[in-house]
Parts: sequence; C-alpha cells; structure tokens
Amino acid sequence: MRNFIDELQEAIGDVRSILDVGCGSSSPLALLNKQYEYCVGVDGFSPSLKTSKAKDIHDEYMQADLLEIDRKFDLASFDCIIAIDVIEHFEKGRGVELLHKMESLARKRVIIMTPNGFLPQAEHSGNIYQRHLSGWAAEEFRAMGYSVIGINGWKPLRGEFAAPRFRPHVVFNILSRLSQPFVRNHPEHAFHLLCVKDISDYGKEPN
Repeated sequence: MRNFIDELQEAIGDVRSILDVGCGSSSPLALLNKQYEYCVGVDGFSPSLKTSKAKDIHDEYMQADLLEIDRKFDLASFDCIIAIDVIEHFEKGRGVELLHKMESLARKRVIIMTPNGFLPQAEHSGNIYQRHLSGWAAEEFRAMGYSVIGINGWKPLRGEFAAPRFRPHVVFNILSRLSQPFVRNHPEHAFHLLCVKDISDYGKEPN
C-alpha cells in the first residue's frame, strides 16, 4: 500500500536539485531514497533550521521570508521546488503569490502538500509561523494547472497535526491507512492534497 513518502518520491522523480520551501525541522526529504545531487532548505524560523541542520537533511540552508525567495534565488535555478505543509500558513492571496514565485524558480516541477480545506492550528513551539491562515481545495489547484491526489486517508479520521481524531489511535490510524487507496484518486475526500505541476522551461532565462 503506497504511503506519502512513496508518492512524494515518485512525484519528485529524476531531478538533480531541490529547493525545500518552509523546510522546517523535519523535512520528509530525510525519508526519501536520495537520488538528487543537491538540495537547499529555506525557512523563516531559525530554530527549525538549526534542528534540520543538525540532522544533515539538506546540503545548504537559508533563513528568509518565504515570500522573498524570488529575490534569493535565480529564475529556473532548481529542478524541483517543494513546499510540504506550508501554503496553509499564508492568507490565500499571499499563498497564490508564493506559488507563482515557486513556479518561477522551478525548471521541472513544483510539489505542494497541504490539508484538504481549512484545518485550524494555533502557533506552537514558539513559532509564530505555525498558525494556519487558509484552506485549499483540489479544484483550486487543478485550475492552476496542478494534478492532485489524496494523501493520509479519509479526511474525517484525522485532525490537527494529522493525528488520528478518535481513540484508540492505533485502530483509527489503521483505518486511515486502509482508506488511502480510495482517496488517492478522490482527493476531495482525503485529509491531505498532494499537488504536482510540471513546469516548462520555455521563456525562462536564468539571471
């Protein structure tokens, strides 16, 4: 049964470089079968970068406002740009702005994962950026040219931080996993959306 890591590995595909936008302290890149040659983690919260660096997840790190990544990197400078559980931390207009900036930096593809719809979450661990400010639907991403699959099982079974919503947690975690094959092709019913957009190099000139 395919899980999120399997799907992310396939979505990333055969690329040489990755920019991990909002990489946080525990990027899923750490769990992949690493086939790429170079990756950069960028985040606005320095303690998260420090933790990630100690785990040696990325080759380089940068602390920056995520909405300024187009000022920090050249156009079409990475094969793949990912943002895992990031875009929901921005108001909708700013989130769309971030998507456009990510697309401008990508040579091959952009990958987004976000909860399906609005999922309340307050700031925590001293990180003011952890609050959720927007919710996203599969049809919104499709309208922007993304393909979308469902991740992490049937939406009602999970809650904040994607933890099982009901007890005993072990039982409902199993039920969530068993529901994954159905929601994969019906993302409207999934807890998470995994969205992938192939980017054309046409018209892009690196600075």
